[in-house]
Amino acid sequence: MKNLKKGKVTVTITIGIACLALATVMCMQFKIVNQTNIDELEVMREEELRTELADWKAKYQEAEEQYNQKEEKLQEYNEEEVSEIETTELVQKELEQVNLLLGKTDVEGYGIEITLRENENAEASITADNLNMIVNSLREAGAEAICINNERIINMSDIVLVANSVIKVNQQRVFAPYVIKAIGNQTYLESALLGNGGEADKLKKLGHDVTIDKSNNVKIPSYNKELSTRYIEE
Repeated sequence: MKNLKKGKVTVTITIGIACLALATVMCMQFKIVNQTNIDELEVMREEELRTELADWKAKYQEAEEQYNQKEEKLQEYNEEEVSEIETTELVQKELEQVNLLLGKTDVEGYGIEITLRENENAEASITADNLNMIVNSLREAGAEAICINNERIINMSDIVLVANSVIKVNQQRVFAPYVIKAIGNQTYLESALLGNGGEADKLKKLGHDVTIDKSNNVKIPSYNKELSTRYIEE
């Protein structure tokens, strides 16, 4: 991109110099005509005057045509440059939007923060299924971004239970307390978890400590792993 911009500047300068040179030649030609001694012209034969006049007229027309051509090329180049800049900006905005949807950028906004603290005396432990249910409920309630213990949740994320009751999110171990953040309509998100049959309500009834805090500045980090597919054929 840097070399391309450098090339554009070089072309613009070159065309500008050419236009300036042509304009200078035209001015010199007019000056020469104006400075011609009238007495000398009077003694020239009629045929010589006609030849001289035709020659100067041809030179003037040629210079004018070249000048106009350079002006047209310069105008065309400037229009192309503006169009290319607009296209580049549009592509950049689309790329930013794609990265946002893929979870590849840090985001912040209105939302809620759910903290799940396990109680040893609870009827059952908090499982990967519980976390999956909470994530699904938040998505259905319109959450635009979610993370668990700062692990960004995207469409390809996995929340699984491995040996010894260890939970992994995005292949990374996560431990209680589980802090789940979600950006979206605070009322909808909270109601999805605490309403009748909501997953947070179920965990509370099992004996776990569940708190939900609303915030106008929920910060969710980007998905920091490579996006890849294993089974899709290109």
